[in-house]
Amino acid sequence: MKGESILEFIKKSGKPLSFKEISDAFGLKASERKKLKYTLKELLVQGKILRNRKGLYLPIKETKLVTGFFESHRNGFGFVIPDSPKERDIFIPPHATMGAMHADRVIARLEQSRKREGRIIRIIERAVKKIVGKIEKSGQIFYIQPRKKNISQQIVVAPGDIKIKPGDIVLAEITTYQPMVAKIVKVFEKPKTPREDLEILIYEYELPKKFPKDVVNASEKLFLKGISKTEFKNRVDLRELPTVTIDGENAKDFDDAVSIKKTRNGFILWVHIADVSHYVKWDSPLDIEARKRGTSVYLPDRVIPMLPPELSENLCSLLPKTPRLTFTVEMHFNKLGERKQSLFYPSIIQTMERMTYTSVKKILIDRDSEEIKKYKALVPHFEKMAELCEILKSKRKKRGSLDFDLPEPEVLLDIKGDPMGIIKAERNLAHFIIEEFMIAANEAVAEFLYSKDVPCLYRVHEEPETNKIQYLTKIIKNLGILKEDLKPSEFHEFIEVVKETPYEEIVNYLILRSLKQARYSPENVGHFGLASECYTHFTSPIRRYPDLVVHRILKEFLKKGKISKERKKELEKILPDIAIYSSRMERRADDVERDAIEIMRAWFMKDKIGEEFEGRVTMVTPEGLRVRLEDYYIEGFLPVSYMTDDFYQFDDKRYCLTGFKRKRKFTIGTPLKVILSKVSIEEREIIFELL
Repeated sequence: MKGESILEFIKKSGKPLSFKEISDAFGLKASERKKLKYTLKELLVQGKILRNRKGLYLPIKETKLVTGFFESHRNGFGFVIPDSPKERDIFIPPHATMGAMHADRVIARLEQSRKREGRIIRIIERAVKKIVGKIEKSGQIFYIQPRKKNISQQIVVAPGDIKIKPGDIVLAEITTYQPMVAKIVKVFEKPKTPREDLEILIYEYELPKKFPKDVVNASEKLFLKGISKTEFKNRVDLRELPTVTIDGENAKDFDDAVSIKKTRNGFILWVHIADVSHYVKWDSPLDIEARKRGTSVYLPDRVIPMLPPELSENLCSLLPKTPRLTFTVEMHFNKLGERKQSLFYPSIIQTMERMTYTSVKKILIDRDSEEIKKYKALVPHFEKMAELCEILKSKRKKRGSLDFDLPEPEVLLDIKGDPMGIIKAERNLAHFIIEEFMIAANEAVAEFLYSKDVPCLYRVHEEPETNKIQYLTKIIKNLGILKEDLKPSEFHEFIEVVKETPYEEIVNYLILRSLKQARYSPENVGHFGLASECYTHFTSPIRRYPDLVVHRILKEFLKKGKISKERKKELEKILPDIAIYSSRMERRADDVERDAIEIMRAWFMKDKIGEEFEGRVTMVTPEGLRVRLEDYYIEGFLPVSYMTDDFYQFDDKRYCLTGFKRKRKFTIGTPLKVILSKVSIEEREIIFELL
């Protein structure tokens, strides 16, 4: 029994329906009703229908109901991020969350349309099934205080065999959500090293520790088979083309390589992507595991890959001077950077060198004589790449793309795996070259599939919400660098205005915070951040599942010249679920990676208590200041109670803390000197006091 026909019937009925009414309408026998129950349950889980208190079924879209993910705040309120990118977020007050936790999939009822305020009426799927936290005791009852800051609930410990005491760090499995009760699964030893702390983090986010046996067997079988010459058939042989990979020093999974040629009219750019879909077939054990993982997760001391190392670091990876199966996007640009032609085809390449960003920078920026001599044959190609990169980047900025050049933290590890420094990761021209070329390839693929009306997974990014823009405008006006209200269409111009000023990094971060998170969707609503009308992810199939899906769809269309009606329906059915789940796994990876950096920061600073540092304010709250240090790329908190030179009050109109007697003012961007007062490894907190 097909879910689509049941859903269509419920939609067309115009009223809530009972199980019997649906069963009778389809003329089902008693033996067939079990299957109907399963189908209805599946539609409920997918958030396509709702069962009301009377047990009647009705479609979500026929009511003021919205399905989406709950994004919780530590103060109890939150937002529902709708599944459909065409719908705005819904604010959920603390009393209306129904006990939903961060990242739960929920159904919300919109109660105030103008304010976009609502309440959660159903939790479809729980995101958090296990929890890591610290044991606390009240009377005879043990509680778990979760380590995740976006989980505000305390969880009661169910009686069990495992002995615990206050202060223990534990892993617990939630047995009931209302009231919230959990069973202790594991008690961790207090971590003695950052590596041990990262191990606890892996448990906390329920990251996979190893691949299932059937997945390992499948990858080993493919690896041992290798690449045979019969697989070269029906592929364009590009092994003679001067091709390179450009990645970081520590990279192992090379999924993109580039080649370039300058012509009389402009440029030909080849972007070659590892042909992962050749090895990982739909619904194979490898595919099911990759879909489940969604993305590779990158921690300071390790990678938790989406695909086994036999594929991610070898057979699919574009290793230097080794024949590899690829999928090529060939783009012809004129001198103004306008794409005049795009070609897509399976290919075989052999890279000349495995280049690093540092090495390419030495050639193009530093004009290092030794590096130029070492890669003499490739230098003209790098110069052409730099030329095309500048043209494409300039064109993209003119159309309104937000060109953030924000530094990211890089953890330097010693031989034991302990942090010996946390610095700003350098981004140079070599990074921009690869970034521009990948954006160009992703756009070319998205536009091609969209023009052919082929179902696809798009990378979408909606405009920021009105309240976020108002909040952003208020803060920037207070900095004295803005007089008029800021509109989203003016973001790119304002970013240019503050470039190379003391406010550049702060303004970039403030604008970034106001934006929504990009995500995957079968609906194309464009990409606000890139000012792109049509965008997808195609260039990293080794480490991102959506890219692998787009490869398959493009390859299938090119092979058959069309997508049949039946196949179109199949894709339209599976793509929404893949989009929702992949977006969720991406958010989980972002959270893990951010927490891992916080862990490393805490361990790095724990021996520096009492030391003085220069810093800058990055956020102001009534409780105190977020401060980033100048010497290390590290942030900590300066509580207002630790600012003992005066009595400070929070001014929410001017967004600052002002001293009552001395009128000393702290706002975003204010430089200051602090002393490291406290470091909590458990809480991953760094606390400063004012010097």
